Amino acid sequence: MSKTNEFCAIDFFCGGGGMTHGLRQAGIHVVGGIDFDLACKTTYEDNNPGTTFIHSDITKLPNDYFEKNLNILRNDDNLILVGCSPCQYYSIINTSREKARKSKDLLREFKRFVDYYNPGFVLVENVPGLASRHDSVLPEFLDFLEKKQYRYEWKIVNMSYYGVPQSRKRFSLIASRLGEVYLPAPDQEQAKLVDFIGEAHGFQRVEAGHSDKSDFMHSVSKLNDINLRRLMKTPHDGGSRLAWKDDEELQLPCYIGKDHSFTDVYGRLRWNTPSSTITTGFYKISCGRFAHPEENRGLSIREGATLQTFPHNYIFKGGCLVNNARIIGNAVPPEYGRRLGLLLQELKKNYHGTIQNQSQSR
Repeated sequence: MSKTNEFCAIDFFCGGGGMTHGLRQAGIHVVGGIDFDLACKTTYEDNNPGTTFIHSDITKLPNDYFEKNLNILRNDDNLILVGCSPCQYYSIINTSREKARKSKDLLREFKRFVDYYNPGFVLVENVPGLASRHDSVLPEFLDFLEKKQYRYEWKIVNMSYYGVPQSRKRFSLIASRLGEVYLPAPDQEQAKLVDFIGEAHGFQRVEAGHSDKSDFMHSVSKLNDINLRRLMKTPHDGGSRLAWKDDEELQLPCYIGKDHSFTDVYGRLRWNTPSSTITTGFYKISCGRFAHPEENRGLSIREGATLQTFPHNYIFKGGCLVNNARIIGNAVPPEYGRRLGLLLQELKKNYHGTIQNQSQSR
C-alpha cells in the first residue's frame, strides 16, 4: 500500500498532458508522464506543476525505473497505470503502414509494466480499431489481465456524450484487481460546438492567417487565394464542397464525379452538433470538416484545444502552430480523463465500504 493511502498515477505516452490534467482535476496525484516526443516536455510540465516528464522510449525503459527514480511501490492498491499509446497502426486515417507499425505493439510494452508493478488500477484509451482489427494485441492484453485476476470493462465510447464537443469515438478500458469496475455513464445529450466556441465564449472574429502572440493562442493558419474563395462560397453552418462542385475554377480535379466521397473535406462545422474529431490537422480545412461555421477560416489553435476540453489557461509550447496542433490533436481530452478520475475515486470508496462491511460481519 502507498504510505499516504492516496491515489498516484503514472501516465504512459502522456504527450502534452491531456489525460494527466484530467486526472489531476479529479484530485489524483500524477507522479510522472512518459513520452518519446521531447517537444511535449515544456507543455506538459508547465501546465502540470509537480508532475515529472520522463523523456524515454518505453521499449528501452527498465521495469524498475519508477521504483528507483519515483519511489513507486509494487503491489500498491492506490497505483494507477495509464496507457494511451500512439495508435497509427489501428487508425482508419491513412498513414504510412511502416511508420505506424512501430505503434502496433506498444500495448504489449505497457503490459510489461503492469505485470511488474501489479497496480490497483489500469486505464487504457485508444482508437476503436484496437478492438476490431484481426491482428490486434488486445486479446492478448485481456487474457493477461484475466490471468492476473483483474476485472475489467471496455467499450467504444463516443466522447460527445462525456462532455467533449466532438464526435470522437475511442476504445476505453478500466481494470482493477480490487473489485468490480465499470466505465463512466454517458450523458443523455451530446456536447455541442455552440457551447464551447464563438464570440460568446471569448473568441473574437479573426481572419485566416491571424497571429495571436498572447497566451490565448487564437492563431489561425493562412489560406491561399483559391481556398479562401472556396470557403467564401461554402454555406455557413455545415456547408460542404458540393456548393462549388460545378465551378470549373474551384472544383478539385480529384473530386470530379465523386460527390459522395470525402464530403467532409473543406466543409464547415455546425453550431448545434459536436465537431468532427479533432486530429493533428484540425487547423487545415483540407484535412476534414474543420472550417469555422461562419467565418472564412479554419479553426484556431485555441479553438481546437477548447474542443479537446483543455482549459483556456493551458498554454501550448510546441514552438509553432503545427507542433501545437499535433500536441492538441494527439491528446486525450482532459474532460474524459477527469471523469475517469472521479470514477476511480468512487470505486475506491465502494471497495473501502465493502471491506469494512465484510470486517464487521465477521
